[in-house]
Amino acid sequence: MRILVTGAAGFLGSHLCDRLLAQGHRVVGVDNFITGAPANLAHLKSHRDFQFVLHDVTNFIELQGPLDGVFHFASPASPVDYLELPIQTLKVGSLGSHKALGLAKAKRARFLLASTSEVYGDPLVHPQPESYWGHVNPVGPRGVYDEAKRFAEAMTMAYHRYHDLDTRIVRIFNTYGPRMRPNDGRVVSNFIVQALQGQPLTLYGDGSQTRSFCYVDDLIEGIVRLFEQGDAEPTNIGNPKEFTVRQLAELVLQLTGSRSPIVERPLPVDDPKVRQPDITRARAALGWEPRVPLEEGLRRTIAYFRGLVAA
Repeated sequence: MRILVTGAAGFLGSHLCDRLLAQGHRVVGVDNFITGAPANLAHLKSHRDFQFVLHDVTNFIELQGPLDGVFHFASPASPVDYLELPIQTLKVGSLGSHKALGLAKAKRARFLLASTSEVYGDPLVHPQPESYWGHVNPVGPRGVYDEAKRFAEAMTMAYHRYHDLDTRIVRIFNTYGPRMRPNDGRVVSNFIVQALQGQPLTLYGDGSQTRSFCYVDDLIEGIVRLFEQGDAEPTNIGNPKEFTVRQLAELVLQLTGSRSPIVERPLPVDDPKVRQPDITRARAALGWEPRVPLEEGLRRTIAYFRGLVAA
C-alpha cells in the first residue's frame, strides 16, 4: 500500500513510518517540524519507499498519485507543547483533521486518527472504557488539546457516517520509548533526563496520581492492527498496568543508579488524578495487548537518553 503519515517526524509518527516500511508499504511522511525532529527520520533519507514532504497540514494537502491509507498523527502532544502552542494545537486538531480527512475521501483511502486518552479529561470512571464520555474542562489550559482531539473524533465520525469513509480512531494512552524529546515535559523523559544529569526528580503533587505506561513498540503494533482489522468505533491502546508517578520516579532512580533526590512541586491545573485504559475492546477485536514490562521498556529508553545526554 501507499500510506501517508502526518506528524511523521514526531516520536510516534517516526516509529509508525518505520513499522509501515518494514511491512513493505510505501510511505509519504508529512511534517512541518513544529515539534517533530528531522533526526527522527534521518535514517530513512535514502529509503527507496519513503518520501518526505515539508508541509503544515492545516493547509490544503495536495498529493499526486493513489493513496491507500492516511494516518493523522500531526499535533503537539505533550503539556509543554500544547501550553506553549495553544492555537496551533487547536488548528491541527480541527483544520488539520479536516484537510487530512478530505484527502482520504478524495483518494478513497482508509483514515486513522491518532486521538488520546486526554479525551477522558480528569476521569470520574476508572479504568476508562471507550463508552465513557469524559470529564473535560473546555476552558482550562489543557482544554486546547483535549477539545482539539474531541473535535477531531467528531469530525472523523462525521466523515464516516456522512461520506461513508473507512475510518479508525485510536485513543492513545501514556507511551514512552526512544525518540522522545528530552525537554518534552512528559513524566518519563523528565525523570530519566533529571536522573542522568544528577538533578532532582520533579514530582508534581505527592506523586500518588497514577499513570499507565505503554512501550512504543507495543503501541505501534496495536495501532497497525487497528488499521488493518479494526472498525470505526474508538479503541483504547495502552498498557492497563497502573503505577503511581512516585513509583515511576523510584524505578528510574534504581535503573539509572542515580542518587538524585525527589522534590515535590504544586500539581498543574486540571492534571488527571488517574489514567488507566480498559483494553477489553482491543483484546477482543484485535487480539492485542502490551508485551513489554515497564522495567524492560525503561531500560531501553534510558539507553537512548544516555546517548543524548552524553552528546
